[in-house]
Amino acid sequence: MEQLIRVIAQALVDHPEDVRIQVKEDARGLVYELTVHPGDVGKVIGKQGRIAKALRTVVSSAAVKTHKRVIVDIVSE
Repeated sequence: MEQLIRVIAQALVDHPEDVRIQVKEDARGLVYELTVHPGDVGKVIGKQGRIAKALRTVVSSAAVKTHKRVIVDIVSE
């Protein structure tokens, strides 16, 4: 799952070397925190959050096999 998020995020941004993903498990489920270069945050979120929503949809669809709830958080620094 982490690799899927990384590949999608790196394709969207201008600074693919700055893509970082941290995995945490909490009460909500498995949380992937995506951190990108400050100038690329808008590219990952997209207009009105469309790209972020699409990313979350793809990841949650791929996570159906794991039977765990998966959440993608975009962290801006």
